[in-house]
Amino acid sequence: MNWLTIATALASENILLLGIVVLLLVEIVVSRPRGATTLALFFVAAAACAAVLLYATGYVAHPFPGEFSTDPESSLAKSVVLALALPVLLLSRDDFGNNVPYHVLLLSSLYGACLLLSADSFLTVFLGLELLSLPVYVLVLMAHGHARTRSLEAALKYLVLGGTATATFLLAVALLYGGSGSLSLSSFTAAMVVPDPMAIAALILLMIAFFIKAAVVPFHAWAPDAYEGASVPVTAFMATIVKAAILLAVLRIVGAAPLSGTLVDAFAILPLASIVWGNLAAMRQTSFRRMIAYSSIAHAGFLYYALLGDGPGRYQAVLFYVVVYGLMNLLAFAGLPRGSDDASRDRLDRLAGLFHRDRFGALMIGIAMLSLAGIPPLPGFIAKFLVFKNVMAAGYTTYAVLGLVGSYLGIYFYLRVIQLMFMSPGEAAAGARQDRGAAVVTSLVCLIPVLLLAVFPGWVIGRV
Repeated sequence: MNWLTIATALASENILLLGIVVLLLVEIVVSRPRGATTLALFFVAAAACAAVLLYATGYVAHPFPGEFSTDPESSLAKSVVLALALPVLLLSRDDFGNNVPYHVLLLSSLYGACLLLSADSFLTVFLGLELLSLPVYVLVLMAHGHARTRSLEAALKYLVLGGTATATFLLAVALLYGGSGSLSLSSFTAAMVVPDPMAIAALILLMIAFFIKAAVVPFHAWAPDAYEGASVPVTAFMATIVKAAILLAVLRIVGAAPLSGTLVDAFAILPLASIVWGNLAAMRQTSFRRMIAYSSIAHAGFLYYALLGDGPGRYQAVLFYVVVYGLMNLLAFAGLPRGSDDASRDRLDRLAGLFHRDRFGALMIGIAMLSLAGIPPLPGFIAKFLVFKNVMAAGYTTYAVLGLVGSYLGIYFYLRVIQLMFMSPGEAAAGARQDRGAAVVTSLVCLIPVLLLAVFPGWVIGRV
């Protein structure tokens, strides 16, 4: 066993683990720990830099053959997930600035995400999924101390349906192992070409498990309650990091193999239903976080749609979409008005006339809504264009047209938010202004790459 290879290949994971240990020591040794967010930011940024360095050098290693490997694709995926976690940590300063358990749980979930993205076997995928998910159940529950009275119910629903997804995943893996005698991810692609009932059942169960994790219709029931019951940073984490890790893991499992037969229907009909239902249900919401939950259900449909295309275009479309979708959601959450009452802060009617009270926040939310709606020239349009281009190139023109029609339904509720902020009467903020330093920094951290993606999308796409 080459320890240097292990240390290098698991550089991001080791840095996150070191951060968890340091934060726990701070909690034990220091009577009143402070600066937990700063420590977490340092370790996550270092882990992201390590992933970028491994990607830039084209590093390839198999420290645990058949179980875990590092290659440029996995390093790029880790760098994206870890980079998106930095704005989440900045958003956490006001709500959880000195809360060490919160940051330990968040870094533990990120550790699971990184493990998931380098998995070569379903055993490692299972470990990564559980390490990713279990801390998030507790993170949702932690909002109970922030006046989110429904966090207990939300965490319970998330836990129950998350456990259902885990059981479904294990049953699928058992069937795959029974048919192929292997836990390797390659057994999935082998099962796609075997007309065997056991293999077909395993493929369907495996996709159901990931549909539950990504909140795809009709397995989406946990998402609206969990998003609404959690605090703003935790909702942002679920909407960006968890969603990105799950979809990139599915991409790794499917690989470059073309979908056929039953899988084509599963990856087309259910995501299409998710696009339509997510957009329709979002129109009726009065809670911003609940609206984002249904928006995420629709966008999960777009991400799964991209898997209908060929291998290279599939990877390009999903990764670009994950980056844009994550940045837009984080930008929207950063622009939300502050307030001691977290429940009232979440209501859409509180955004009425926001431009008159907080012009910067209203502009940030407006940019995010327009991009999520897919309005050119913002990068959300480019992300959807890549998805539909990929689907049509694979020959699924009918599905592409239906998905495009379904995407137009979402324009209404995104523009409704803009109408509330900019076209509703409102008064200028009176009295002392609240400290929005963390929110402004978070907004700028997200806005700069958004503008770069809008102006130079080809430069980014060409390097994916």
